[in-house]
Amino acid sequence: MTFETVSENKCFGGTQGVYKHTSQELGCDMKFAVFTPPQAEDDTRPVVFWLSGLTCTEENFTVKAGAQRAAAELGLVIVAPDTSPRGDDVPDDADSYDFAKGAGFYLDATRQPWSKNYRMYSYVTGELPALIFKHFPAQADKQGIMGHSMGGHGALTIALKNPDTFSSVSAFSPIVAPSQVPWGEKAFTGYLGDDRSAWADYDATALVESGKRFDGEILIDQGTADNFLEEQLRPEIFADACAKAAQKLDLRMQPGYDHSYFFIASFIEDHLRHHAEALAAG
Repeated sequence: MTFETVSENKCFGGTQGVYKHTSQELGCDMKFAVFTPPQAEDDTRPVVFWLSGLTCTEENFTVKAGAQRAAAELGLVIVAPDTSPRGDDVPDDADSYDFAKGAGFYLDATRQPWSKNYRMYSYVTGELPALIFKHFPAQADKQGIMGHSMGGHGALTIALKNPDTFSSVSAFSPIVAPSQVPWGEKAFTGYLGDDRSAWADYDATALVESGKRFDGEILIDQGTADNFLEEQLRPEIFADACAKAAQKLDLRMQPGYDHSYFFIASFIEDHLRHHAEALAAG
């Protein structure tokens, strides 16, 4: 439960920090970013976990999303971990951007050699929050989760599987049905094996179809000019499952927006207000 400070910068009256610790769950050193709002000087604050997408680290969201101004106003702590285990001893696939390092898919791998280190589900739901609540002014009873693309997939599945932990959830351009698209099929085969029944535990659409529910509205923003929309993201599959299951969903198709952080920056304040409202009511 110890960590070291990589950097800290004053930001909108709060502090944007980057930290490093040795993860027992992942068997390697991991970086994570934390924004603490100015209100945290006096009391613990609600916390929102951000999960990034393929090829990203903790840095992408921290420097590109422009979340700190609204988070400071709303009094939200934001935690942004890396997307996979790192280090020379961690197995990798150097020929792939969508598998292995930078592509942990927020699951616990069961196939060798990945199962030793690729345990991002347990890291994000267990080890990292425990460290945050021990050392940072975040409220364990007021947690939200959000993410982008692969991270949107992670946010949705984690929220659906842990509705007593998370009071709010949102996503940008999430991979909502990974079992039915190339990104997910590649990752799940590699990490979990060929038995597709094992994939359902990490598939938001399959979770809703199996009876999992989130007590609250799920917010999703999806750009219509996203070049991954038709092949990899397919939000209509999740929307149909939610409609049939009476799961509350606000799917907003945003005309002309793509898959980039320009898109995320355009709507991040909406998402943070969505979380702040839900966490205040929780």
